[in-house]
Amino acid sequence: MDLTAMGDALNTSWILLGAALVFFMQAGFAMVETGFTRAKNAGNIIMKNLMDFSLGTPIFWIFGFGLMFGGTGALIGGIDLFTTGGEGGWATLIFQTVFCATSATIVSGAMAERTKFSAYCIYSMIISAFIYPVSGHWIWGGGWLAQLGFHDFAGSTAVHMVGGVAAFVGACILGPRIGKYDANGNARAIPGHSLTLGALGVFILWFCWFGFNGCSTVALTDGAAEVAARVFVTTNLAAAVATVTVMCITWVRYKKPDVSMTLNGSLAGLVAITAGCDVVTPVGAALIGIIAGFVVVFGIEFVDQKLKVDDPVGAVGVHGLCGATGTLLTGLFAYNLENDAGAPAGLLYGGGFHFFGIQILGVVSVIAWVAVTMTIVFLILKNTIGLRVSADEEMMGLDQPEHGLTSAYADFMPLPHVLGTKAGEAAAKAAMAPSAPAAPAEAVPVSRVTTEGASASMHKVVIITNQSKFERLKNALNQIGVTGMTVANVAGCGMQMGAPEYYRGAKVDATLLPKIKFEIVVSAIPVETVVETAKKVLYTGHIGDGKIFVYDVVDVVKVRTGETGFDALQD
Repeated sequence: MDLTAMGDALNTSWILLGAALVFFMQAGFAMVETGFTRAKNAGNIIMKNLMDFSLGTPIFWIFGFGLMFGGTGALIGGIDLFTTGGEGGWATLIFQTVFCATSATIVSGAMAERTKFSAYCIYSMIISAFIYPVSGHWIWGGGWLAQLGFHDFAGSTAVHMVGGVAAFVGACILGPRIGKYDANGNARAIPGHSLTLGALGVFILWFCWFGFNGCSTVALTDGAAEVAARVFVTTNLAAAVATVTVMCITWVRYKKPDVSMTLNGSLAGLVAITAGCDVVTPVGAALIGIIAGFVVVFGIEFVDQKLKVDDPVGAVGVHGLCGATGTLLTGLFAYNLENDAGAPAGLLYGGGFHFFGIQILGVVSVIAWVAVTMTIVFLILKNTIGLRVSADEEMMGLDQPEHGLTSAYADFMPLPHVLGTKAGEAAAKAAMAPSAPAAPAEAVPVSRVTTEGASASMHKVVIITNQSKFERLKNALNQIGVTGMTVANVAGCGMQMGAPEYYRGAKVDATLLPKIKFEIVVSAIPVETVVETAKKVLYTGHIGDGKIFVYDVVDVVKVRTGETGFDALQD
């Protein structure tokens, strides 16, 4: 029996297992990003995550792998077109491919809900072909940082911080979503549509991280199995401690333990431990988890509220800030890494400042590289094919205009997010001003809506229209004094059986389209004013503009006070 061959086979199997687990992280990212954004963009999020991997795989094979591992130059590797994996062979190629795709897909969540799909695909190819491979070569391919002794075991900087910095640049250039900031610049919450999906994504990522970090030993022989076991322990410990830390922080700050932020806390701990998971002790891993918990909470708040950068899923805080933090903390807590004197290299273990200084240099250098190159890429995209969709498309949700998808949930349609505040409505109205209709001349100012102006009759107006018209119609009705309304999601079609729709190339016989149903009871405001306002807002001349139904109301009774008629309509 050839023990050497058995050992090689075991090591290769370990690498392939890691590649499979890291690939499955794409599913985790897809679920996190979909759950933390609105339902009307779910299909678009899924497509972006799918194409990150599908476009990145051939691009990295043809060009990126060579730049990263095709030589030992200080700045770039070399040219190895259509590579076979170099010295590491096929196993190394697939292992590095899935890492590349992970870095690319981090950006998707930060730029969610307002990015053109075509522009995103171009970005994804560029980062996989050039930006990630170059900095990856510095760290893992024998480049200048590796020669200095920079330590990033599984990619806190090489993968996660690269993606986080690119996400920050992209979100800055793209601008915030409509309604994210009020007239005073205060950040407003736009909740995602499914914490369940978000939690599923986090659990998938946590599970796959054992492959991301553990299998980065790329071997199980010659003592590597013991290192892999230690990596499993430190990875899990940092994630768990960071999760508990964030739960406690939000419990104190928000008076309740925040679910979405705590889920981000789990990812923060995983990202932060990735650089030093092989060289820190369990105590060091726990401390890294605690620090990452503080960094992610206050980092996300700082990016969102102070810098005014709209990052729907917290990718900048989780991957960018915690990636940098974890890499720097490796310089403090590295115990199982020796310096030239044979002592632990970590500054807190008496290793001196040298190793910690190299970690700082590496983080700053990679930030500068990614920030400059991604700024150039995104500005070129913005000024050529365009980076952002139109305001109307954004309000509609990207599923329909970008992919022709009526709903990612078919018959199950969550209510669209309601902006709620007057400042938020003003922001949405201002963003859509070029196409918004002027207020009708007969509009009744709010100040005139009094009992004195009430007519003897009351009417119920029911308006059924496209979901994309929700904010615009609500704002127009508010302008004429209509402040009380009931809104519901419905599905249906007119006599035309809905607009033509195809599923996998086959025409759907009848399509129940998602609609918004407004129900309004008016008395002080002439019903004609309401109808004319709605018509002006909704009219496009195309099928699906909607319908307006007007009914006579016999009476209204307010349950709390027993008031009837017009008095019952007042707050």
